[in-house]
Amino acid sequence: MKKSTRLNILFAIIILLAAGVLWLCFGHPAAGSGLVAVLTYGDDNTQLRIPLDTDHRYDIDTGYYTIHLVVENGGIRFVESPCPDHTCESFGVLTKQGDWAACLPARASVTVE
Repeated sequence: MKKSTRLNILFAIIILLAAGVLWLCFGHPAAGSGLVAVLTYGDDNTQLRIPLDTDHRYDIDTGYYTIHLVVENGGIRFVESPCPDHTCESFGVLTKQGDWAACLPARASVTVE
């Protein structure tokens, strides 16, 4: 086998390995895929598991306020908060495992698992 042919084969193998590494790093499913948000609310700490791979709006009466959560593009966030300070809205979109937000007046919290 010629030296140039061996170099071409080696070059092709290196390119394929690099492509494999890039796919493993960046070719994973969209954020939120397979993740769920756990909403805990009310005096009895009721829990609701919300999948993050399906866009949906949730309106939940916590016994104190009706909170509004939106799942979009693999993330969840508080929207249109009826509480006096709207602090829960400032947490933004939760997309990664361990992300957390709370609406204290409504006695509700969301954690991504």
